[in-house]
Amino acid sequence: MEKFLHEVAQLVGGEILGDGTTKVSGLSNIKLAQAGDLIFAVPPHLDEAKNSRATAVLIPRDVDDFPKPAVKVDDPRAAFAILLEMFTPKLEIPVGISPKAHIGKNVTLAENVTIMPFAVVDDGATIDAGAIIYPHVYIGQQAKIGADTVIYSSVTVREFCTIGKRCVVHSSAVIGSDGFGFTTSKGVHTKIPQVGNVIVEDDVEIGAHVGIDRAAMGSTIIGHGTKIDNLVHIAHNCRIGANCLIVAQTGISGSTIVGDNVTFGGQVGTVGHIEIGGNSVYAARSGISKNMPPNFFGAGFPIQDHGDWLKFQASLKKIPELLEKVRRLERELETLKQ
Repeated sequence: MEKFLHEVAQLVGGEILGDGTTKVSGLSNIKLAQAGDLIFAVPPHLDEAKNSRATAVLIPRDVDDFPKPAVKVDDPRAAFAILLEMFTPKLEIPVGISPKAHIGKNVTLAENVTIMPFAVVDDGATIDAGAIIYPHVYIGQQAKIGADTVIYSSVTVREFCTIGKRCVVHSSAVIGSDGFGFTTSKGVHTKIPQVGNVIVEDDVEIGAHVGIDRAAMGSTIIGHGTKIDNLVHIAHNCRIGANCLIVAQTGISGSTIVGDNVTFGGQVGTVGHIEIGGNSVYAARSGISKNMPPNFFGAGFPIQDHGDWLKFQASLKKIPELLEKVRRLERELETLKQ
């Protein structure tokens, strides 16, 4: 695909800086860019972009001088994402149900559904219009898949679980596995039946190898617009708010309630039965062991204010020096005593 730079500017609502008739034929990053490529750059990478081989650059709107042809936009990353979708060839996925798929009894299939070979849609399940089910997916009994949702290979959606509209579930995720519930008597662990389900609301993306446990009773809920990275575990009866970001290897224990717009960095862990306020950010490897207020930026274990945690980490580096000072003072004191 080849586009004039002024066409690119129209597509992303940008302003031309330089020659609008410059042609771009591909997208790349700063380091790998070649002639003909369009890249994006934000501070502190503007100088690197100036010296790159790229033909043109998406830059912030407040940049007034740039040596290459450029398009000034409010958010270069967001604009680049729009262009990525346009420049990437679309997959050709024929609509229809493969004769090699298994469709159970009393299944409801809307128009324009795609079900690929070796997928299993069990009895009583519902697949809404435009949904795409890749090979080796299992959709359990009475489960519901919303319109225009994509379920990639080897995903399991267990019985009675619901996936909303326009969701994406990546390979090998398990939605509705049993919650980790047991009683222990005389050293013997006995399973507590997990009879609830999982409700995934609209516009949620779930990464590869994610486990979301069904509720013991009621529902585990993932709020609309939430994005979940690979290798995340969300335990039974959790309620995750809208538009949250949950990064890889995070573990959220049972019955935790998370507000809207919360970001968990990689490897964050929580205890169960707590509430975490909305509009908050938790740095990677934070350990959350108590109820947390909204509008909080936390880090460390036990969890603390991010600024306090940074000061504490800076202080740790001074410990060897302080120990040496203490030893020297002890030697001086001992000399004085003698």
